[in-house]
Amino acid sequence: MVSHQGGTMEKDLENNCTPQMERKTLTAPAPFADETSCLCQAPHEKLTIAQARLGTPVDRPVRVYADGIFDLFHSGHARALMQAKTLFPNSYLLVGVCSDDLTHKFKGFTVMNEAERYEALRHCRYVDEVIRDAPWTLTPEFLEKHKIDFVAHDDIPYSSAGSDDIYKHIKEAGMFVPTQRTEGISTSDIITRIVRDYDVYARRNLQRGYTAKELNVSFINEKKYRFQNQVDKMKEKVKNVEERSKEFVNRVEEKSHDLIQKWEEKSREFIGNFLELFGPDGAWKQMFQERSNRMLHALSPKQSPVSSPTRSRSPSRSPSPTFLWLPHKPSPPFSPKAASASMSSMSEGDEDEK
Repeated sequence: MVSHQGGTMEKDLENNCTPQMERKTLTAPAPFADETSCLCQAPHEKLTIAQARLGTPVDRPVRVYADGIFDLFHSGHARALMQAKTLFPNSYLLVGVCSDDLTHKFKGFTVMNEAERYEALRHCRYVDEVIRDAPWTLTPEFLEKHKIDFVAHDDIPYSSAGSDDIYKHIKEAGMFVPTQRTEGISTSDIITRIVRDYDVYARRNLQRGYTAKELNVSFINEKKYRFQNQVDKMKEKVKNVEERSKEFVNRVEEKSHDLIQKWEEKSREFIGNFLELFGPDGAWKQMFQERSNRMLHALSPKQSPVSSPTRSRSPSRSPSPTFLWLPHKPSPPFSPKAASASMSSMSEGDEDEK
């Protein structure tokens, strides 16, 4: 069975080295060194960087060590560990994390405590093993204990604990491999943002239920922040009302536009129908003329033919008025004008007879 280092299980056991099984840190947290007995007991031969880059030795991976505080674990930390993991074709990355006591003594107060920082490192996919309570300065005994081949860190001199560069002896021993810092992101930058926007975060956490004591906020500042939160709520309500009012006005405008357009269409249709019925050539005028003509035709008497023979009249008697009866037609309704016209014609007839 082939182990993770490229050697065989039997060879690992012969060298008294805990066998490195297939890497499981992609599906589980990386182990702690002091809990899993991952310390390699095989003879540790010194390697050069050139040899490590060629992939030697073939029976084990190159053991690379990176250390730090790793407070507020961010992408800059992850990129540095990725570089350390990929320095050589076959490598095993050990990450040392300093305790709270050492960090507060030599660097300052941290946001995350040591347990939180350990757990953050265990869940980084580039990490194979986490060493808790790592030393501030690397000693030969520590390097030998963990069989460390190379130490990875950025090349900027790290002055601390009375030394201009705590990695100076590692560089002189040819065991230092530099990595590149990620510009624009660091723990100090993140803390600076929080301090700069302290009021915003304090107000937010008060609104989320944190107490003033938990936030270390004074009584006056607490009242001020709560008042500001109330003002912001009112502004948000006013903004929502304005947006809803604007939406309502837009909907009313759209509906009124549609209503006016429909009204115009109906108006044109109504005017067209009215002109078609009552216009100069409309159907109403034609119907009225036809009805008038029928009435006039019904009221006017039918004239006798010119060539009809003269009727002999008795000189002693006055002629009787002649009434024309039209067959198959109903009598016209009584009209005073028609009656007067009829009387006039009768009187004229009488005068002619005389």
